[in-house]
Amino acid sequence: MTAGQPVASGPRVAALGGGHGLAASLSALRRVTEAVTAVVTVADDGGSSGRLRRELGVLPPGDLRMALAALCGDDEWGQTWSRVVQHRFASEGELHGHAVGNLLIVALWELLDDPVRGLDWVGRLLGARGRVLPMSSVPLEMVAMVAGLDPDDSGRLVEVRGQESVATTEGRVVEVHVEPRDPPACAEAVAAVEAADWVVLGPGSWFTSVIPHLLVPQLRRAIVGTSARRLVNLNLAAQSGETTGFSQATHLEVLAAQAPELRLDVVLADASLERDPVGLRDLESAASGMGGAVVLADVAARDGSPRHDPVRLARAYAQVFARERIAGWR
Repeated sequence: MTAGQPVASGPRVAALGGGHGLAASLSALRRVTEAVTAVVTVADDGGSSGRLRRELGVLPPGDLRMALAALCGDDEWGQTWSRVVQHRFASEGELHGHAVGNLLIVALWELLDDPVRGLDWVGRLLGARGRVLPMSSVPLEMVAMVAGLDPDDSGRLVEVRGQESVATTEGRVVEVHVEPRDPPACAEAVAAVEAADWVVLGPGSWFTSVIPHLLVPQLRRAIVGTSARRLVNLNLAAQSGETTGFSQATHLEVLAAQAPELRLDVVLADASLERDPVGLRDLESAASGMGGAVVLADVAARDGSPRHDPVRLARAYAQVFARERIAGWR
C-alpha cells in the first residue's frame, strides 16, 4: 500500500486527535482497516517539536511523528522504523532531546516544500498502514481561559497560552481557542473527513488534542456535516491539570458546549464503568443528548494504568464497525 492512497479494505476511518491518545487509537485501527487517515493537532510548543517550530517556523512534527510510528506494522520492518523515528538523542549539545523522526519529517518538508507530501514520503519509508495529515496548514497556538489560578479570586479567569502550559495548568480550563482564530484547514484532512465511513474523536488530552479539531472552522464544518458515523473514544481517567475532576459525562458535556451542533453515533467507554451505575447513567444521558449510544468494552491496559490496550481497543472498534454494518448502515 502506498501512503496517501489507503486501500478499501475495511471501513474508511478518519481518526482525529494528537499525542499518545491518538497513537493508541491508530495502533488499534490499523489492525481493523487499512483505510485509516490520522488528522493531527499542530499546536505543540514543547520539547523537540517546539524548538523546531520556533527555529524553523514549521508545523510542530512531534504528534505527526507519533501517529506515523503508531501506524507501523508489527513485522520487523515496521517495528524497526517505529523505534528509529521515536528515538531521541541524549547528549550535552544542541541535539539533546530531538527525536530522529522530527528531524526526518522537517528535512522532507524543506526539500519538498509541501507538508502533506513530506508526511506521505515518511509513511512510505515506514510502511505505515494509513495516512497522517496535519489538521491545519499553519502552526497554531492554544489559548485557554483558566479559573483557580488567582489566590485572591478563585473565580477570576486567567489567560494561559501554549499547548504545554494549558495541558499542565493547575487551574480549571473554562474555554479554549486557537490563534490565529480562523486558521486554514489542511484540504486533504477535510477531504478525508468528508469521505470517511467513520470519524473517531479521542482519546487524548481533551482541551489540547481533541477539541482543537473543532476550532478550525472548515474542519469543524466537515466533522459536523460529514455523512460518516461519529465515534467518541473516551479517556480512561481524568488528566491531571487539564481535566482534573472530570467524569466521563463531563467530557461529553464540554464537547457539546464547544460544538452544540455536533451529533454522535457511538460513545466508547471502558467496561469498568459498569461498576459505577450513577456515572454510567450520567454518561448515557449526555450521549443521548448528542444523539449517540454508549458502548462499553474492555479496552484498558492490563497493567492497571489509564492507557488503552491496542489489541483490546482494536477488538472493540471491529465489533462496533461490524455491528453497524450488519444493522444495514451503508
